[in-house]
Amino acid sequence: MKRKNIALIPAAGIGARFSADKPKQYVEIGSKTVLEHTLGIFERHEAVDLTVVVVSPEDTFADKVQTAFPQVRVWKNGGQTRAETVRNGVAKLLETGLAAETDNILVHDAARCCLPSEALTRLIEQAGNAAEGGILAIPVADTLKRAEGGQISATVDRSGLWQAQTPQLFRAGLLCRALAAENLDGITDEASAVEKLGIRPLLVQGDVRNLKLTQPQDAYIVRLLLNAV
Repeated sequence: MKRKNIALIPAAGIGARFSADKPKQYVEIGSKTVLEHTLGIFERHEAVDLTVVVVSPEDTFADKVQTAFPQVRVWKNGGQTRAETVRNGVAKLLETGLAAETDNILVHDAARCCLPSEALTRLIEQAGNAAEGGILAIPVADTLKRAEGGQISATVDRSGLWQAQTPQLFRAGLLCRALAAENLDGITDEASAVEKLGIRPLLVQGDVRNLKLTQPQDAYIVRLLLNAV
């Protein structure tokens, strides 16, 4: 039986650091919202079988997304944190039978709307059949400094350090088990939850263009990248 690849986009956050009048996933860049740009990446990729967006129960913007992408499932069962939102989304995929425990779930940040198609392909090809799953990541290139009181306290050895990106690909059953803990404090991405089970996910070469829209100035770079496609 063919293993399905299901994109899961947690989009229940408010994007406080972005300082906009709406959640950053709904900020418009060009004629589309950031989330619409992101969804288009997965909807155009031939290896992705289904795309699901999980938003807050109080979300008032999701209807526009559903209209633009009628084939995408938009669920209003997001949690207070990213981990809770992903947990709720995976649980519903399994409960509804849309995913089997052996299917791949590709969790992707809604605000990473410049993910190159070839990077997504690389992740599916290299980690799609790996029981431990895998994530896109890039080796740390800059010199790292540890701060204390606004001053440098040490220079950190960057050898062997990678910067995690998304998508992060794991079997649905594994992801459900990894996120089953009642206390999800300290879980900043899906890989960190899986690591707590003693599993070592694969690192798959990511792409510097796959940046996350976090600060207002990031919108300028995102706009340039989207226009270059």
